[in-house]
Amino acid sequence: MIQLPSRDFIIGTILFLGLAMLLLFIRLLPLSEGIMGWPGPDLGLALILAWVLRRPDQLAVPVILLAVLIEDVLLLRPLGLWTAVVLIGSEAARAREPRWRDQPFMVEWLRVAMLIGLMMLGYRIVQVLFVVPVAALGQVILQYLATVAAYPVVVFGARWLIGLRRIGHGEAA
Repeated sequence: MIQLPSRDFIIGTILFLGLAMLLLFIRLLPLSEGIMGWPGPDLGLALILAWVLRRPDQLAVPVILLAVLIEDVLLLRPLGLWTAVVLIGSEAARAREPRWRDQPFMVEWLRVAMLIGLMMLGYRIVQVLFVVPVAALGQVILQYLATVAAYPVVVFGARWLIGLRRIGHGEAA
C-alpha cells in the first residue's frame, strides 16, 4: 500500500521551497549600481546542507532538484550542472548524517566546508573540461569563504526562526 507523506514532510517541504524562493528573489534584486564587488554567500546551498543535516526526512531529492534547477535558469548558469553537483553533495551529506549526528557543531562546520569546497571544485573542473566560461578564481574563492562563513548563521537562523532542529535517535527511520 502506498503511504501518504506525513504532515511534517509536507510542511517542511513547503517551508524549504518558500525559503529557497525568498533567497533567490533577494539574490535577483538589483541592490547595487552595477559595480561588481565581493560575491556574497550562496545561502541556498547553505540552507540545503543545513536542512539535509538537520531533517533529512523532510527534504526529498525532487525538491532540491526543483529549487536548484529554477536557480540555474534564473541565474543563467549552465543548465543542470550546478544542480547535479548540489544533488551529489547533498546526498553525500545525507548518507553521512547518521554518523555526524552526535558530533559537535565545529566538526560539522569543518565537514560542510570541505564538502562545499569539493562541490565548487568539481563544478569548476567540469566547466573547464567542457570549455564553458568560468568565473574568476578569486571571485570563486571569495564566494566559497563567504558561504562557509555564512553556514553557522544559516543554521542559527533555521534553528531559532523556523525551529529546524536535528533529528533525534528515536525519530530516525
